[in-house]
Amino acid sequence: MNFRATWRVLGRLLLVLAAAEILPVFCCLIYGETQSAMGFVATGLLTGACGWLLIRIGTEVTVLYRREGVLIVVGGWVLASIFGALPYLLTGTLAHPVDALFESASGFTTTGASVLTDIEGSGRGILLWRSFSQWLGGMGIIVLFVALLPELGAGARFLYQLEVPGPTAETLRPRVRETAMTLWQLYMWITAAQVICLLVAGLDLYDALTHTFSTLSTGGFSPRNTSVEAFESPWVHLIIIVFMIIAGANFSLYYGLLRDRGRTLRRDAELRTYLMIIFGTSVLITWNLWAEGTYSNVAKGFLDSLFQVVSVVTTTGFATADFDAWPRFSVMTLVLLMFLGGCAGSTAGGPKIMRMVIGLKSALREVRTIFSPNTVESIFIAGKPVPNHVVRSVAGFFILYVSIWAAGTYLLTLDGPDPGGLDLVSAATASIATLGNIGPGLELVGPTRNFAFFPAWQKLMMVVLMWLGRLEVYVIVALVSPAYWRR
Repeated sequence: MNFRATWRVLGRLLLVLAAAEILPVFCCLIYGETQSAMGFVATGLLTGACGWLLIRIGTEVTVLYRREGVLIVVGGWVLASIFGALPYLLTGTLAHPVDALFESASGFTTTGASVLTDIEGSGRGILLWRSFSQWLGGMGIIVLFVALLPELGAGARFLYQLEVPGPTAETLRPRVRETAMTLWQLYMWITAAQVICLLVAGLDLYDALTHTFSTLSTGGFSPRNTSVEAFESPWVHLIIIVFMIIAGANFSLYYGLLRDRGRTLRRDAELRTYLMIIFGTSVLITWNLWAEGTYSNVAKGFLDSLFQVVSVVTTTGFATADFDAWPRFSVMTLVLLMFLGGCAGSTAGGPKIMRMVIGLKSALREVRTIFSPNTVESIFIAGKPVPNHVVRSVAGFFILYVSIWAAGTYLLTLDGPDPGGLDLVSAATASIATLGNIGPGLELVGPTRNFAFFPAWQKLMMVVLMWLGRLEVYVIVALVSPAYWRR
């Protein structure tokens, strides 16, 4: 293990994070929040100093092996969460370090769960930082790092594979660094497009920026107490729906769209499944809301249903209604969508639709082998065979994912605001909301509630769940396994 080379890479990552503090400093100065601006300046200086120190004690990167790659990716997300927590403390927004770490980790992992009880009572600079941290984490700080550091060489490919969500990491260009740069360029162009659309719809620049950062990252932090429900314009809701759908799809498809005029989009099986799930469940929920008398206006019911379905599937976490008060059928449909996630190669969290498709086809293949045990049959996605190691990886992922969710639920029931501990619905949905990087759950962690009431040890456990979900389980499990540390 070349620890000194790892420290040097992580040190440069901290320098990138220190530079990111410039945006909220400008925001604080514009709105006259001088004390908060000083907090961000202090954070930037401290983060930069720690980064410089790690670079000084490190050595130049010659080659990165798998052990170093795992440590860099996990260490990068942990350090980003820790140093990203400093503004919450130094601006006086949050007093407890665990609360600050929870809010920071929720931002960078694009979870969107919050411990802030009065969001609009916080400063504009810190709320911009919340959303901006999600935007940085959405495409991936390690992917940004790969794009900015040419000296990573061949090790960049492994970092990219660990960082990009999904069962496989597709490269768009011959060199991984070029792929990372292309993805970030697409990300920034789409970000600019949504900001312009929201400005045209009537939002001011601050609201347009913060909601765009949280939409494209599928993070869900809003500077409003009532989230997107604060905007009564259906055009604002529709714009955010469209860009949530865009963010939840595979970004490599947009690169293909520029090259082959949409043929890649039309052939992509995962994208078709993704859109069918969104439309089908939205219609089902709309019908249920109308039949139960929750909405008398079908158009309004469909818009709210579509918004919540897209928000949950893409793990964004925005809300335009208190869906926890909807009929049980609608609520259960949304809970099932929490276990789905967006497309591979998107900014969405969750297991991903591609894994669901591969897992279902694998299960059906096993059923067919009952009648033809000697048949050798491959699994095909969009006409291409799926390698057996990918099928095995998907099966292992689901076993680990469900086991971690169940363990998280179990531990969350041990404590709570009532003497008997946290109720099962709140515990189960809090566990999947943090593991799946979704944000809101049900009951005590519903869309109109927050996570402030949890004791410190449970907040720390949910921070770990956020990291596990963002890095898709395998990387962190590998890091804590004894085999990783053997020579």
